[in-house]
Amino acid sequence: MKILVVDDDKEIAQLLEIYIKNEGYEPVSAYNGNDALSLLRTEPDIGLVILDIMMPGMSGIDVIKEIRKDSQIPIIVLSAKTADMDKIQGLVSGADDYVTKPFNPLEIMARVRSLLRRSQNDVTKAKPDILNVGPLTINKDSHEVKTDDGKEIQLTALEFGILYLLASHPNRVFSADEIFERVWKQESIISAKTVMVHVSHLRDKIEEATGGEKVIQTVWGVGYKVEA
Repeated sequence: MKILVVDDDKEIAQLLEIYIKNEGYEPVSAYNGNDALSLLRTEPDIGLVILDIMMPGMSGIDVIKEIRKDSQIPIIVLSAKTADMDKIQGLVSGADDYVTKPFNPLEIMARVRSLLRRSQNDVTKAKPDILNVGPLTINKDSHEVKTDDGKEIQLTALEFGILYLLASHPNRVFSADEIFERVWKQESIISAKTVMVHVSHLRDKIEEATGGEKVIQTVWGVGYKVEA
């Protein structure tokens, strides 16, 4: 599998290439947004993108928006920006994770492994694991979510993980920390705003596809749930 590194700082790109190779993956690098999008069109084996936000020309946010028009490939954002609103902007645009510079390459590789595990389908089961909640049909094996009329809702790996977790435990309320630990498969080390942003983006997609159905409920001060 190839991992695409997009950063106008060639030293950072080369550093990440070394760690990616050590993990057994093949690194591919681009130093601007246009080249990154071109590589994604011509390199079918790219399975994850590590993307800097602050680049000359096309910004990382614009690159994410272009990618998300037709792909749900996992994306990790890199940026020197540390303000919450900058993180939220990256996540709302469609990124799956966010790391601020300066960073520990070992931490990025841990997040790469975690995202790739979540995005891979479990092909060992004989039958698909299917859940029905409200107007939605959720297929765990194919990572597909469809409405009653057959319309497919395009979700990122994290959005699918959140929906599947809630749908698997109807009426149970999950706190933001619980969702983060179960879906991200890490200890809750970042702001609950990260979960809030992903849930908000997930809701928007569901409501747009279903004509306004409120599938995910907020229990104020506690967390989120899906009613049976």
